[in-house]
Amino acid sequence: MTIWLWVGFITLVFVFLALDLGVFNRKAHVIGIREAIFWTAVWIAAAMLFNVGIYFIYEHHLFGIGEHGTGTGQTIDLTGPQAAGKFFTGYIVEKSLSLDNIFVISMIFAYFGVPAIYQHRVLFWGILGALVLRGIMIGVGTAVLELFEPAIYLFGAILIFTALKMFFSKHEEVHPEKNPLMRMVKKFFPVTSEYHGEHFFVKTDGRWTLTPLFLVLLVVESSDVVFAIDSIPAIFGITKDPFIVFTSNIFAILGLRSLYFALAALIAKFRYLKVSLVVILLYVGCKMMFTQVIKHYGMDDTMTWISLGVIILVMTAGIVASACAGKKHERLDRSRYGR
Repeated sequence: MTIWLWVGFITLVFVFLALDLGVFNRKAHVIGIREAIFWTAVWIAAAMLFNVGIYFIYEHHLFGIGEHGTGTGQTIDLTGPQAAGKFFTGYIVEKSLSLDNIFVISMIFAYFGVPAIYQHRVLFWGILGALVLRGIMIGVGTAVLELFEPAIYLFGAILIFTALKMFFSKHEEVHPEKNPLMRMVKKFFPVTSEYHGEHFFVKTDGRWTLTPLFLVLLVVESSDVVFAIDSIPAIFGITKDPFIVFTSNIFAILGLRSLYFALAALIAKFRYLKVSLVVILLYVGCKMMFTQVIKHYGMDDTMTWISLGVIILVMTAGIVASACAGKKHERLDRSRYGR
């Protein structure tokens, strides 16, 4: 019966996407901050409403979900509060990590000079591809952990390495011209020199030609692969339940478009955001390294709520510190230039 729950959720996602592109954004237009904030709130509300569903599904083990074999003939029941806590924590983790993705996407759009009116279309198809990619990676990750549980330590090591690399890298830069996928496509397919509206392909001189907008989509998709390598292990550090891992990840991605338009112009001002992400990755990575210790002392449920508190505290501290630093620089500028 569990398969029908998966089918139902995936169908729900495609209904959301169809309404997004076919109804609410049928005509290309520039997404304003007010509209972006509204849809960001809608997606967050949808995720929280779904989490209520998670609570009841796992509390009553509907569709036979929430019971996991341990490989020893025993069964562990995941209760409603536990499942809801893990979903919410995983959602917060993925949402936090997506903020860095927003910064990279804004640099990609700036590099290619993508008109604001076409950015939503690129993000829509980019996120659709990301949903498929994340689904595949989550499936592979779940299978690996089922067959070889110590792989959790490898995932933890990846997160710790990524955090240290992020901390010691001074500047985050994007070099689309070095993207191997884009270079391969340009080598084998003709590309127009200018944009043709919101089209990815146009017919010129009797043959189909790629537009620069398609190249932008390729670079956005390939950059998401890099972020998925970080975010997928991170959420496995919260829970190994495949349904919670998949759904919390998908809801975080679905709201990425509106979050981009709400924060793209401000993201560069969050100067301590990178430090917050480093701390979160280090925390989750270290937590994965101590998986056996946590299990031995029966602290899995407690650690879920501790992780949620740590993540919210770290992100809040980063945002507040950034805001205070921004005000300090504004005062210095006013005193320096007499404004």
